[in-house]
Amino acid sequence: MDRRSFLKTGLALSAAGIAPVGFAAAGESPWRTFEVTTRVELLEGGPSRIWIPAPSVDTDYQKLVDTRYSSPNGTVQLVQDPVYGAGIVAAQFGGGVRPVLEATSRFATRDRAVSLDGPGSGAVLSDAERAKYLAPTELLPTDGIVRTTALDITKNARTDLDRAHAVYEWIVDNTQRDPKVRGCGVGDIRAMLESNNLGGKCGDLNALFVGLMRAVGVPARDVYGIRVADSKLGYKSLGKSGDISKAQHCRAEFWLAGHGWVPVDPADVRKVVLEENGGLPLNDAKVEAARKRLFGSWEMNWLAYNYAHDVKLPGAARGPVGFFMYPNAEVAEMGRVSRIDSLDPENFRYTITAREIIV
Repeated sequence: MDRRSFLKTGLALSAAGIAPVGFAAAGESPWRTFEVTTRVELLEGGPSRIWIPAPSVDTDYQKLVDTRYSSPNGTVQLVQDPVYGAGIVAAQFGGGVRPVLEATSRFATRDRAVSLDGPGSGAVLSDAERAKYLAPTELLPTDGIVRTTALDITKNARTDLDRAHAVYEWIVDNTQRDPKVRGCGVGDIRAMLESNNLGGKCGDLNALFVGLMRAVGVPARDVYGIRVADSKLGYKSLGKSGDISKAQHCRAEFWLAGHGWVPVDPADVRKVVLEENGGLPLNDAKVEAARKRLFGSWEMNWLAYNYAHDVKLPGAARGPVGFFMYPNAEVAEMGRVSRIDSLDPENFRYTITAREIIV
């Protein structure tokens, strides 16, 4: 058995365990502490590898305590993706054993709100970070139809904030959450625009926001994570507690000079439209409240894993994954290595559970 801890932080966390029903000013929301455990078990087979995302986002709204991991039959290590710093618990197993890997992360979050009035805090983005979050990726091209669409959406915008507002409102008005899409979607934004099929889930709709913003020169990024608690803001559809095995959710941010990274989540507005109270029109008061709130703020009943795209899993025989939000695995049988479908419960058994720790 191999046990380690990662990114230990000496935290002085406030004792409050309940967030307010509105968002306080930045830096004033109380901290809440959570623990998330992921357990993966493969069917017995040949030599295999398992990868589990470990949180690596440490900010003013999320603080990491540690990640611990264990496996009775494998060799385990915790590494970081060299491009984005994404935490990866990676385990390797020989043949003839039952591959099992468990990882537990403890962290604290507080509701996040960025004031967009006035000059802001003076936040500055480094040249390297700016280049990273303007660059195209495999699923987020910034040329062709993506750029053409972005330029049309933002043709009347004068500032980066105007551009972000225009793209956000366009996505809320023109896309749909599609319940038939598996998992969180693929995030292939060129295919969405070329087919004019703007249905999808968070991995599609928020990726569209990020790609369109990058295409007009505004740094933006997806933030991949998972819901860890019920919403305290009155939205049943925007939270999950206990068994969170299917609660993965990605969000988005854009960079605004002087203010820093600004949180948005147009995909969750469309989730409210589809799921809240059996479905609501865009002009419903509950939808309008979510639409306003989710430009500039997030309720942090959610764990942010990473910002990573085109992730090369350590030791993997197959190619990169477009984003790393689910457990992944590969198995070698008869001289051939196959990557197991993360959304196939018959062949890839995993559970993810969350609990709040009242301190």
